Amino acid sequence: MYVKRERGPVSVKLPDGSMMTRSDLPEPTTTRWVASRKAAVVKGVASGLISSKDACELYGLSDEELSSWAKAVEKHGLKALKATRLQEYRQP
Repeated sequence: MYVKRERGPVSVKLPDGSMMTRSDLPEPTTTRWVASRKAAVVKGVASGLISSKDACELYGLSDEELSSWAKAVEKHGLKALKATRLQEYRQP
């Protein structure tokens, strides 16, 4: 039996003390990006579980899209990732 080994750590400890593993990340075939899935990817990149380059390749995202998610979370919190809040949080 062959088990494919992923690059990088299998799990990381988050600042709040909880653990995040690769199984907490969304499936690579994800096409519907709800706020919780976006947040999981942003947390994974921020904690070093997955690199931003690997996340972009795995999920078919652009660098700009991933960085906009991270900036939205940094500036307004997880609520900013909801599609219904686009006008409220992304106005200049």
